Amino acid sequence: MIGKTGVLLVNLGTPDEPTRGGLRRYLSQFLTDRRVIDLPWLFRNMLFRGIVAPIRSGKVSKLYQQLWMEEGSPLKVYGNRVADGVQKELGNDFCVELAMRYQNPSLEDAIQRLMDQRVSEIVVFPLFPQYASATTGSIFEEVMRIFSKRELIPALKFIHSYHDNPDVIDIYVDKAKLHDLSQYDHYIFSFHGVPKRYLKKENNYCKCDGNCCQTIVPDNQFCYSAQCHGTAYAIAEKLNIPKDKFTVSYQSRFGPEEWLKPYTDKVMEEQLEHGNKNLLVFSPAFIADCLETTIEIGYEYKEEFMEEGGERLDLVESLNDDPRWIKAIANMVLVQSKNASFASVP
Repeated sequence: MIGKTGVLLVNLGTPDEPTRGGLRRYLSQFLTDRRVIDLPWLFRNMLFRGIVAPIRSGKVSKLYQQLWMEEGSPLKVYGNRVADGVQKELGNDFCVELAMRYQNPSLEDAIQRLMDQRVSEIVVFPLFPQYASATTGSIFEEVMRIFSKRELIPALKFIHSYHDNPDVIDIYVDKAKLHDLSQYDHYIFSFHGVPKRYLKKENNYCKCDGNCCQTIVPDNQFCYSAQCHGTAYAIAEKLNIPKDKFTVSYQSRFGPEEWLKPYTDKVMEEQLEHGNKNLLVFSPAFIADCLETTIEIGYEYKEEFMEEGGERLDLVESLNDDPRWIKAIANMVLVQSKNASFASVP
């Protein structure tokens, strides 16, 4: 191959600043994506740009202020560190760029920087282990939209999902072992929720009844819930956690319609009713500290749990900028790239 391989690491997005204005701009872009909210275009824009984003931006900006690091948003801070690390692992035959689906650094700018380096191919790596239309699907669509306006298109490779990648599973296992596992009564694997209707729309096989996702088969191989279960089961198996000691659940729902169940906050309530007052929570859908992990689980859910009689609720650390996570990304990119020798990063 003549040119280098471009690597595009893409996360969902983050406001540029933890202010009401910053959140309004972010939410306006995020909530008007048809893959996130599938309402008709005009109604979606009027509702979320005109009503929801202005109202929610004030409250959410205060939460982001609690989350903000000295260097900025954790998603961007850790994302830049990971991008730098992957660049070092892969070497000079690769060009690595971080991008956000919403806000900055934008996908279009990151793609332009790669094209300026005269890359021959681009490997698109969504920073989401499990595939969902609202995350990975939205990234793929936007990448293709950007290139649809260009005359020159390099070879494009898309890493679809890595929910069962052994290296990633091992990192979560090792991070769990930093806790004394004998001290917990129950374990919760909490994933970001999606409306049930979305999964049924994507796949007629999905019944969303709690049974169709237990095993991944050809009919549900791209189902978000099935991949979430696959991740949870793989981690639990390596930690020797029996099935009756852990629950797969979903968090971060909003709006009136039914989302994937069980809901994480309800599961915590049920565990208290069963006398389980010590919980360890995994968040394997979120590769870096964010609002959903640090604030929603680590603060809000924990506070509610303790007020209702819980004794201990701990959160397994995210992958963040763990060197093993950086190497896992580099190895997955190597498998996709024509520049690969197909030897793993040592």
